[in-house]
Amino acid sequence: MSWMLWWSLSLSASAIVIMAHGGSNVTYDSRSLVINGKHKIIFSGSIHYPRSTPQMWPYLISKARAGGLDAIDTYVFWNLHEPQQGQYDFSGRKDLVRFIKEVHAQGLYVCLRIGPFIESEWTYGGLPFWLHDVPGIVFRSDNKPFKYHMERYAKMIVKMLKAEKLYASQGGPIILSQIENEYGNVEAAFHEKGPPYVKWAAKMAVGLHTGVPWVMCKQDDAPDPVINACNGLRCGETFSGPNSPRKPAIWTENWTSVYQTYGKETRSRSAEDIAFHAALFIAKGGSFVNYYMYHGGTNFGRTAAEYVPTSYYDQAPLDEYGLLRQPKHGHLKELHAAIKLCRKPLLSRKWINFSLGQLQEAFAFERNSDECAAFLVNHDGRSNATVHFKGSSYKLPPKSISILPHCKTVAFNTAQVSTQYGTRLATRRHKFDSIEQWKEYKEYIPSFDKSSLRANTLLEHMNTTKDSSDYLWYTFRFHQNSSNAHSVLTVNSLGHNLHAFVNGEFIGSAHGSHDNKSFTLQRSLPLKRGTNYVSLLSVMTGLPDAGAYLERRVAGLRRVTIQRQHELHDFTTYLWGYKVGLSGENIQLHRNNASVKAYWSRYASSSRPLTWYKSIFDAPAGNDPVALNLASMGKGEAWVNGRSIGRYWVSFLDSDGNPYQTWNHIPRSFLKPSGNLLVILEEERGNPLGISLGTMSITKVCGHVSISHPPPVISWQGENQINGTRKRKYGRRPKVQLRCPRGRKISSVLFSSFGTPSGDCEAYAIGSCHASNSRATVEKACLGKERCSIPVSSKNFKGDPCPGIAKSLLVDAKCA
Repeated sequence: MSWMLWWSLSLSASAIVIMAHGGSNVTYDSRSLVINGKHKIIFSGSIHYPRSTPQMWPYLISKARAGGLDAIDTYVFWNLHEPQQGQYDFSGRKDLVRFIKEVHAQGLYVCLRIGPFIESEWTYGGLPFWLHDVPGIVFRSDNKPFKYHMERYAKMIVKMLKAEKLYASQGGPIILSQIENEYGNVEAAFHEKGPPYVKWAAKMAVGLHTGVPWVMCKQDDAPDPVINACNGLRCGETFSGPNSPRKPAIWTENWTSVYQTYGKETRSRSAEDIAFHAALFIAKGGSFVNYYMYHGGTNFGRTAAEYVPTSYYDQAPLDEYGLLRQPKHGHLKELHAAIKLCRKPLLSRKWINFSLGQLQEAFAFERNSDECAAFLVNHDGRSNATVHFKGSSYKLPPKSISILPHCKTVAFNTAQVSTQYGTRLATRRHKFDSIEQWKEYKEYIPSFDKSSLRANTLLEHMNTTKDSSDYLWYTFRFHQNSSNAHSVLTVNSLGHNLHAFVNGEFIGSAHGSHDNKSFTLQRSLPLKRGTNYVSLLSVMTGLPDAGAYLERRVAGLRRVTIQRQHELHDFTTYLWGYKVGLSGENIQLHRNNASVKAYWSRYASSSRPLTWYKSIFDAPAGNDPVALNLASMGKGEAWVNGRSIGRYWVSFLDSDGNPYQTWNHIPRSFLKPSGNLLVILEEERGNPLGISLGTMSITKVCGHVSISHPPPVISWQGENQINGTRKRKYGRRPKVQLRCPRGRKISSVLFSSFGTPSGDCEAYAIGSCHASNSRATVEKACLGKERCSIPVSSKNFKGDPCPGIAKSLLVDAKCA
């Protein structure tokens, strides 16, 4: 049975599932969430509190609200809040209550995804590593030890939030909660232990009596009254629908990009594609769409999962620094406004779906004779389509949806972007190019003789370090009777990275990738007569975050052999010495303590692997976001004033030979006006003299709008309202609208053409038709202003440069 057919049948079910009494009543039925008796279409965006700072939260939330969102969605991060069993931390970036209160203060709802397993490209999927050592535990299954700790943690979180009256049933902003996360992906792997765990988790969650509904995403068998929800790129096409005629269709993750991992090709997602699938989901009866992520932020410290860069979802509507990622932010804002113009008929129980062509269809919603809305869909990704609806014809661009608030005039088309495009630029503010600016500490290379932990086998990496460090030294010694004998060391590892030393001298490195974690290092050994010492540094770049039986994963060295002449010596079962962590970590070199000053020495220009560097710098003037350019480095981690700004791995290149990330965000709240301490741990042979400090800003804005584009949705305002705010009258014509960031003005017009300009905002040229006064007209409207609006019409340019030809206006301007 199709989702739409199910929904149509379920509309007759008038019973509403009551979840709360007192405060705000949050309930649901087959159509939507119902808040205080009113059906709601809700647009939400994921902003994870620990991936930004408390000082950034108000700004990020305000930009989400300005983008037309109704709610903020966040996970709760168990390993962040209970790093050691029974020891809780909700300070600073971990202050969940403060974050929720800030969302509430700005008039938005909260969707809280407690997990406690969250994946989220977060180390160990959010589970604290100490769970690994609980006797008899099997994560995420019908397992008594795991269920005990999961319930204990969930109760603790809910009790804390109830004490602050943060649930809607208490007058707070939390309207929806999630238990577990995408368990349907792994449920079958647990065989008979899977389904009982799902039922137990749902019952346990409902038994917490939060007064708001619960969801399970990617969980088709979510037990009543828990709502099964969809995650993915195309839930309007792939979602099989609610598993009960009493439940609404909810999309918990509409991915705004594809998260990056080392070894995978970088993939983005266009604003047009996001808007198309969000609109299709709403047209098919969906009522809740959450964008994952709306702001990705930064994986500070060691919080990123295996092979995940420090920058997270930088292509989201708000980029890593919180700057508007245009046109995503603006195009989705227009989408939300257009759909909210259709709110009343959309939420009615009268609708029809019919074909407009082989790959075209209409969804029409009619509450009464005066209230009608329609979504006209062209599924053809290659060709325009002209369709007929209610006696009028409409041209639909390829793979697009036109939204008609009154079933007559197009207010918005998902493929026609009227919003400006923005260009982010890093401006260098400080160079660390002087030898005198740096001090260094050469990391100690341990040998077997100095090891205190020993075993007659290769120990598993994660179980040995207990996530206290990324680093584990494997050391052994052996006797060589002659010198200069040709020997080859071979190491098989599940690493993720390996640095090899023989007799204290570096001989080479190797690494795996996200999709191919197993790798081999093979190097010739420079041996001496007598005792030789081999020191192998295994490095984890985050813990695994996905899949079944996470507690059974292994990492680190798996086999070590030395080929000497015609003999192969296997050292896998041999006496090994171990050391957890680096000496610089143990003495806390990243902190500005008097006790560590003696360890630092003057910088020597001959770099060697495993070296710590430190320098002092002043904060750049102004309020623009700050970042550290590490393009000259290899791999390691960086700290500012004792706070980690995350790992870096510049030497890992994509298929085009480019690093995945070179800039690491330094939140302004990490900085003092002057005398800031920068500490770098460099595993390879990077050059600190190439490091620089910069600020990020939007320096260019560009718009490209045709005469056939719908006018801005704000032009519909009058008797209608969006976000509850009445807008002034607005001319209903397509416009190029440009806006520089606050504090900047349009200083020059780099390009302007009204006619048939070729290309787009990334590359453009004057076409065969061009109004000669294009630049002068735009300069008059825009120069010296923070924002400007230029109607796309021949009248505005004092004549038609090419009658009978469809025209557009392309403007590129500089903000200063």
